[in-house]
Amino acid sequence: MSGAVLVLDAGSSSLHLVVLDAADRVLARRDFHESQGEGAVSALKEFLADCPSVSACGHRLVHGGPHLRQPAVVDDSLRLLLESVASLAPLHMPPALAALDAARRLLPDVPHVACPDTAFHSGLPAPAHTYALPREWIHRHGLRRYGFHGLSYAYAARRTAELLGRPLPDLQLLITHLGGGCSACAVREGRSVDTTMGFTPLEGMPMSSRSGTVDPGMLLWLQKETGQGPERLEEVLTRESGLLGLSGTSGDTRELVRARADGDSEAALALDVFTLGVRRGLAGVATSLDRIDALVFTGEIGEDQPEVREAVARGLAVLGIEGGLIPDNPEEPALASRPGAAVPVLVVPTGEVRQIARETRACLRKRGPERMG
Repeated sequence: MSGAVLVLDAGSSSLHLVVLDAADRVLARRDFHESQGEGAVSALKEFLADCPSVSACGHRLVHGGPHLRQPAVVDDSLRLLLESVASLAPLHMPPALAALDAARRLLPDVPHVACPDTAFHSGLPAPAHTYALPREWIHRHGLRRYGFHGLSYAYAARRTAELLGRPLPDLQLLITHLGGGCSACAVREGRSVDTTMGFTPLEGMPMSSRSGTVDPGMLLWLQKETGQGPERLEEVLTRESGLLGLSGTSGDTRELVRARADGDSEAALALDVFTLGVRRGLAGVATSLDRIDALVFTGEIGEDQPEVREAVARGLAVLGIEGGLIPDNPEEPALASRPGAAVPVLVVPTGEVRQIARETRACLRKRGPERMG
């Protein structure tokens, strides 16, 4: 496909629009603080009025559910299936679907490709994706570990192989995506074999405002003891927990690092709980590998918070990983470990937008030249 691709990445409170050419060069980019409703439609109209013409649109969808296991061109039938899984990622799916609908209305003559974050993990081995629940529940409700941040992991794994000068199928990697949402992934031969997020993006390590994994028995106890229903618990677990809940002030690690330096003990505890959670997540998925060829940090926190990277690496000596990392925040993939490190540590700036464009083109190539614009 020779034409430009428009990538739409809608978050819970923002809309990122990027146009890339066939060489992945950015031709136009805008970030809007509106992801749903008429505001999102107006933002998209404003952007399209000035941006280069595009041959396709790629849409980031956090959850593909059981129906969407790889990138696919969106038609009315697939759009209905996507609606059925919106409740599994309530922070992310409604704005993403609203942006998808707006783009399909405004650009009806170009193909729209849904790129799910869950696709990278669709081949997880059965022991890694199966919950220890009654088989009847699993089959009736489609309960399984889906995993998330797959677009980020696919990009980071590919760029890591390039930086190390080794074929991706020869590598076994530990990658952690640290941002508003946080997870870890074990990548063997270019494929995800274990990850910390599960049926929803709430499972796993502590995050900015999400709790990550907590004792399910505690949640049952809270419901009985306080009378709070699932709606209130969902609000607390997704928006009022994590770094924000522990510190009482912020879910931003930059602010918490500064507060810790000023003697804020609650900020210090929040960061300690967070970095321990990251180490636990990485150590857990490492058990699905035979060796560790590299540890890779990506995501906003992973790429621009050297204090977090150092605390994580320094606590993973049991895996042969060392601290003393280079504190730079590179704009391109780079080594963060010192020369001679037993396990190289890399920082790969987030590349989800480029990965979406790449997967959109690949999807359309499979459909044949008449559909590629």
